Amino acid sequence: MNHPKPSGEIKAVAVATADDLRETIRRKSKLKGRQADDASLAEVRALIGAAPHRRDLLIENLHKLNDEYRALHDRHLVALAKEMNLPMAEVYEVATFYHHFEVVRGNDPVADITVRVCDGVACELAGAQGLLEKLPAILGNPNVKVIAAPCVGRCEQAPVAVVHQYPVLFATTDKVAAAVKNNLTTHPMAVDSAVFDPAALAEKGVSPQGNNQPVSPDYVGYESYCAQGGYALAKEIAEAKRDAESIIKAMENSGLRGLGGAGFPAGRKWRIVKDQVAPKLMAVNIDEGEPGTFKDRTYLERDPHRFLEGLLIAANVVGIDACYIYLRDEYHGCRELLELELAKLQANPPFKLPLIELRRGAGAYICGEESAMIESIEGKRGEPRMRPPYIAQVG
Repeated sequence: MNHPKPSGEIKAVAVATADDLRETIRRKSKLKGRQADDASLAEVRALIGAAPHRRDLLIENLHKLNDEYRALHDRHLVALAKEMNLPMAEVYEVATFYHHFEVVRGNDPVADITVRVCDGVACELAGAQGLLEKLPAILGNPNVKVIAAPCVGRCEQAPVAVVHQYPVLFATTDKVAAAVKNNLTTHPMAVDSAVFDPAALAEKGVSPQGNNQPVSPDYVGYESYCAQGGYALAKEIAEAKRDAESIIKAMENSGLRGLGGAGFPAGRKWRIVKDQVAPKLMAVNIDEGEPGTFKDRTYLERDPHRFLEGLLIAANVVGIDACYIYLRDEYHGCRELLELELAKLQANPPFKLPLIELRRGAGAYICGEESAMIESIEGKRGEPRMRPPYIAQVG
């Protein structure tokens, strides 16, 4: 088929001038979405330090902002996303997943103090509802917010109210009002007493209302624990003076089981992990959140190094490279105590230690489930994983 020839000369028609093209490039290269302002970036950097930043420390960095500003301001989330080189949506979805983070927009007001009244079963039976009803009027301060909170892990001291991070034991309206008036918002540090007798701690009956238990009981510190023979067994294992296989066999023969729902044999779990290819990591779950459960707190705040030695025994037997201790956020006193005593242990170790990091939960009950806990340790939403593969094989 023959096409007709053009009847005349074809002329090029400019669709855009050079200036038009430059303007298009400028417009399209402009950053989209909300950008971090300089002031917010400076505030974030002052708390989390200079880049680069590890992705798995997102929740730890959110805690730093939340502790400093009593809430998570949206401008700080934008700055944190930029500073950590993360999508803003990812930072926001993690921040809004956990109950202990409150995201506020723009200039929305933030309470100076938040009083959390535990409404767990034990506290409810001890009169928590009355506290919730009466405290707002008694405190009479619009800058103090009173809210109900799930079990805070102090069931033996019910009812309990927490003024920011200060627990008011056997709480009454007068006790809470005094704590607010005196600005008691941080957990007091404990004292090294060098002695812990578990049998003496056990009570034969229920403590009467008004029992004046200390907020921070005395505990056995690093020097005292070592003077009493502490870390001797862990040292023998770390220096290969004890055979790891004999330890695992002793665990298997003991019949010891995990205290979770499955009751999985502890020795079998150790063997499964030992047989895996390196590198191997350990996660210690101290996110007990079941109402009525407070054994971990009671033990840790009195004898922290016995727990740490057990961790190191397990780590050296199965060949662990790094240990992550996941502690529920409500245990402010335990966290401060572990930070202090871990620093002493790492400054003067009895033998070569693996990496040990303390990680802080943020009020998500589901993170008591092992795979959800690991997601949280990685700085993500604490959502359970599909299995298999199992945690002992792929963490």
